Amino acid sequence: MTHSSIPAEEVRFFSGSSNKTLAENIARNLGVPLDDTRISRFSNDNLYIQLGATVRYRRVYIVQSLSQPVNDHLMELLMMLDIARGAAASEIHAIIPYYSFGRSDKKDAARISITARLVADLIQTAGATHVMSMMFHSPQVHGFFAVPTDPLSARPVFKKYLVERDLDDHIVVAPDMGSAKSAARFAKSLNLPIAAGNKERISDTEVKISGLVGSPVRGHRRALVYDDEIATGGSIAELSRVLINEGVEEITVVCTHGVFTRGGLERLADINEIREIITTDTVYMPPEKRHPKLTILSVAPVFASAIYSNLHHESINELFVFGEG
Repeated sequence: MTHSSIPAEEVRFFSGSSNKTLAENIARNLGVPLDDTRISRFSNDNLYIQLGATVRYRRVYIVQSLSQPVNDHLMELLMMLDIARGAAASEIHAIIPYYSFGRSDKKDAARISITARLVADLIQTAGATHVMSMMFHSPQVHGFFAVPTDPLSARPVFKKYLVERDLDDHIVVAPDMGSAKSAARFAKSLNLPIAAGNKERISDTEVKISGLVGSPVRGHRRALVYDDEIATGGSIAELSRVLINEGVEEITVVCTHGVFTRGGLERLADINEIREIITTDTVYMPPEKRHPKLTILSVAPVFASAIYSNLHHESINELFVFGEG
């Protein structure tokens, strides 16, 4: 789907180095070119960035996921925003498919930074006049941004993929109460019951799920495990153990951000009952690292629709994480 009425001369699309494939797909959906970005390093390791097209008095869109190496990609984003501001862009839109710092959203220990808020401040200071992201780790992260911010949802993409299947005997399960509200919206869109794990985090890689709350899982043969982000896979592996003990025979894992660090993808794929792991392309994964059980769906149409609607002063409520879509 391309939006032919996008005024190509009025917009400029650029990508950092984190996820150029997604940036190309968004631009293609909108029917506009992805302009060149020249990124290199000086001998002292300092980044050098130059935008490859004039941005003066134009609407500038900069696509950059804060994926690994996170700090390098953040610095790229800040520099690109600053370049656009200094070159007199009329609007500067930071399109951040994966906002990794969203996990640092509260002060739960002494002498730590609420980094999600700090990075939001840096993005605004660098020049962003608008932020668009997908599925923040928690709702309060939205409030850390002082510029207009659109938190989009991948639910329409997942629903389109799953709705053609026979979902009889399925139940949607969230790994913890924090993700239960989002999982409930997902379950409602598929007309399925919902349950959630009672999770206690022991460390960054270890969790314990002591039970399940919500609709009874026993009696359901198949489960859709729904989460916003998977890194090491510890929560999903522990939840899968609980579900298997409850009699679940087939598990489909669905997550927006497939970060998959420290062997997380292989850890889940090794569980026989997990038949498929469905994620999106907010975090780029090279083909050689993908697993046969992994399905990657593109969120480019969601971002393109939101950008198109913003350009034409239309509502994008149905694309929001709190929308009904």
